[in-house]
Amino acid sequence: MQQIRRAKRADLDVLIEWAAGEGWNPGLGDANPFWAADPDGYWIVEADDGPAAAISLVRYDESYAFLGFYITRPDLRGKGIGRQLWSEVMPLAEGRVVGLDGVVAQQENYRRSGFAYAHANVRYGGIIDVVEPPVADLLEVAPVHMPLVLDYDRRFVPASREAFLREWLKASDGRRSVVLLRDGAVAAYGTIRACREGYKIGPLFSDSETGADLVFRKLAAGANGSEVYLDIPEPNASARALCDRYNLKPVFETARMYRGADPELPLGRIYGITTLELG
Repeated sequence: MQQIRRAKRADLDVLIEWAAGEGWNPGLGDANPFWAADPDGYWIVEADDGPAAAISLVRYDESYAFLGFYITRPDLRGKGIGRQLWSEVMPLAEGRVVGLDGVVAQQENYRRSGFAYAHANVRYGGIIDVVEPPVADLLEVAPVHMPLVLDYDRRFVPASREAFLREWLKASDGRRSVVLLRDGAVAAYGTIRACREGYKIGPLFSDSETGADLVFRKLAAGANGSEVYLDIPEPNASARALCDRYNLKPVFETARMYRGADPELPLGRIYGITTLELG
């Protein structure tokens, strides 16, 4: 017997383990910010022997949501369980534009469900050797910076995500965030976090290629010889140039798709997507 239910906080840890098993390489400290974004945004199909499938629909506000964690347990695939869950959860978007970052193989299935292709995301990765740039206005994000960072972040995403960012930007072992200030205003910011393999940088938002490079080097210098990964929107030629400059190579590709109007984000200033699970 199978039952669809809202996930509990402990279930989210299971979903992240599933994501790791799919090769998505989640961050070691992702669960708390993911949960803060929308505690009612995760669903499980419960079977007699435990969770069978999952999906997330994180509703940032009344106009925008993001879909992720669409996974069926490998031994139960091909039985329609995931599709049943999808059909149950998607109406809860309630007229919102819904975004997702889907694997290439599933694009046609998403199209049949009303999603339209917006652009490719390409994950670049590699081991790099950089030193922190000596820039006085390149600072660790502190509580005093949060109002500025929250306002700046809103320019790059379709909705405010304050609850998420207040957890995402908390410094911890393996996670740090930096902000570049120019004349008292944010010109760029980014986060690096330890993952199952190496480190991921995201978000990486910047008004200029120079600012993105400074923040990237500040963050990547702490990777200590481990792999560094960056998910870039493929149309951003400056982001591709940054990856080339530090000899990062393409390792993975997804498709950003939307059901509803494309929010037309400023891709030329998005050098690193925050996370493929939540946008």
